[in-house]
Amino acid sequence: MELVNCTRNKNFLYMCVNGQLLSSPTSAKYFTISIKQKTLVVPTSISTLIYPLSHLQQNAVHTQVLALTMAACFHPKPTINGEDDSVILFSTSSSPQGSTSPSSSSYHSPPPSLSSHHHSRTSHKLTVRNLSYTIRLKGSIPDSFFHLAQKPKPVEVLKSVSFVARSSEIVAILGPSGTGKSSLLKIISGRVNDKDFDPCSISIDDHLMMRSPDQLRKICGFVAQEDNLLPLLTVRETLIFSAKFRLKEMSSKEKEERVESLMQELGLLHVADSFVGDEENRGISGGERKRVSIGVDMIHDPPILLLDEPTSGLDSSSALQVIELLASMAKARGRTVLLSIHQPSYRILRYISKFLLLSRGSVVHNGSLELLEENIQRLGFQIPTQLNALEFAMEIMPALEASTPKLAVVKDKDSYESYPQVWSDEECNRIQQRDYDDDDKRMGNFWFFSNLLEIMFLCSRFWKIIYRTKQLFLARTMQAIVGGLGLASVYVKVRKDEEGVAERLGLFAFSLSFLLSSTVEALPIYLQERRVLMKEASRGAYKISSYIIANTIVFMPFLFAVSILFAVPVYWIVGLNPSISAFAFFTFVVWLIILMASSLVLFLSAISPDFISGNSLICTVLGSFFLFSGYFIPKDNIPKYWLFMYYVSLYRYPLDTLLTNEYWSLRNECFSWRLGNMCILSGNDVLKSRGLEKDTRWINVGIMFGFFLFYRVLCWIILARKASTTTI
Repeated sequence: MELVNCTRNKNFLYMCVNGQLLSSPTSAKYFTISIKQKTLVVPTSISTLIYPLSHLQQNAVHTQVLALTMAACFHPKPTINGEDDSVILFSTSSSPQGSTSPSSSSYHSPPPSLSSHHHSRTSHKLTVRNLSYTIRLKGSIPDSFFHLAQKPKPVEVLKSVSFVARSSEIVAILGPSGTGKSSLLKIISGRVNDKDFDPCSISIDDHLMMRSPDQLRKICGFVAQEDNLLPLLTVRETLIFSAKFRLKEMSSKEKEERVESLMQELGLLHVADSFVGDEENRGISGGERKRVSIGVDMIHDPPILLLDEPTSGLDSSSALQVIELLASMAKARGRTVLLSIHQPSYRILRYISKFLLLSRGSVVHNGSLELLEENIQRLGFQIPTQLNALEFAMEIMPALEASTPKLAVVKDKDSYESYPQVWSDEECNRIQQRDYDDDDKRMGNFWFFSNLLEIMFLCSRFWKIIYRTKQLFLARTMQAIVGGLGLASVYVKVRKDEEGVAERLGLFAFSLSFLLSSTVEALPIYLQERRVLMKEASRGAYKISSYIIANTIVFMPFLFAVSILFAVPVYWIVGLNPSISAFAFFTFVVWLIILMASSLVLFLSAISPDFISGNSLICTVLGSFFLFSGYFIPKDNIPKYWLFMYYVSLYRYPLDTLLTNEYWSLRNECFSWRLGNMCILSGNDVLKSRGLEKDTRWINVGIMFGFFLFYRVLCWIILARKASTTTI
């Protein structure tokens, strides 16, 4: 496209355009054009592209979007001969009278002439051929014994779906609920198990077949219906961290430039330093949050972008802005965009190049809106004036489905006849058996450095979240201080007699219960992070092991500070063993107790579907551990079939360690005398009553540290398994 004789006079842009019509699909219904001193009022429904004035003129007075057009569009044979064929284009208006109004969209990509570096992208054609997908539903509890012998009935979600999507166009997937729209997008984006993936059904440019879902995940960006974002990060931080995880080969400066460019493209510069927010934390609007979600999955510049109902939950204006953005990006960057959508408005329809209409998993229409109108009329139906063709197609879906084989298809480069033939079995097997040795060798050289960077970035993000989560930060701090002071005020200066021995044992047992249960408030934060973790890990942003290590590194010093705040008042106000070494060991054990509890909560959050079930599970597990700690029931009285609980209890080892720390240096000290100066209770007797005849403090420390690692390893295994099968 070539623009010549571009001048500016106050609020208007005078321009002679060479070749074709370009106009502005803003909220305006009409724009006014002066051609050869004649005024024309043209509907914006013929519009195709948008160009903000600020991109063409740096010092623009007005920011409204102007349409670019030429006189040749209204004549059979266009020529450009000086001023006779020049076009004077006025600002858009919402009425034929031409009153100006601000544009509803101020975040579009710059024109190609101003961003030529984006056009070096190679165009791609995505071909889907005879794609079918079947699932087996797990039945509910059988009504009778005979149902046990019945196998789950397979359900065909998709049936031989075929279509082509090209660069610079938007393909919309529509259909009634439950017709397979989301399943189709998830399969194309590689979010399906290997056993359910057919490498011969999806290809790029007719020759590059996808050998695994992982390969599709690298090529395709997928934006889920839910905005899985961290609410306490700003828009800029969210995109910066995404760039750090996904663009490891870039320098820091290049990543920042990429983020700034993307925020400008998404129209997010004005909210760059605002928190993303969610239902509980106030942040940006729903439409802006959706654009942030798009940016997170576009940061690595994928050639194919898939979106699952991007307009769901948005008002009509925000929905239109999102579709306008996608249309602008598809044109400016040569991207292929596929999206599912429910009942698009008339203004949204004109941005969509092709419509794929599904019914019960089968294609009933594949082509333009005009072709759909022709097919409906061919069936003998008349589209009501108050409905568009898609809305009416939903009402006559059974008729469309029954007559699909009889209806004509588009006879162009995207027709069914132009699809590649079904791949041969020999070629499919060769694709499936192709190894990944080269990729493994290439990645192996940077494995350690890459993991180290991931851990550093995750530590930085964790710290920001902890610092900004005031509830957690203040709750843990105040809980330690108030709990420590409150407990100390109950056991002030415990006496060194027989009653004092019992009070010390009660103090240690209650402290254990308090410390182990004090980490439950971290459960909702772990559950909130889990969906973000699943999304990022499934996209290869970082490894689950890096997440677990970073979580440990950040929380260890924070929990150590919490343990000091609890240990200092309890130890010295109560009057425990006055040895400095005993106090230091007491603080260390308190820290290990909190670390064990944190690991347990992290593990249980990985297997819990929600907060209620997770909280119930934590209470049940901790109650069981406390019951079999040896405090309530001596080891010898525990039934043999429950004896294993005594050895896996998180209460037993710290309780024995605290008692040993308190009385081991006081073994020869007497705590109860009988008449005649006979000692009936010494420190050694207290230890023997618990079966502590040897100093096992460091052995118990090793066991507690083992529990700390064990639950984190279990959490890593579970999360890694979930990430490999997630469809987020």
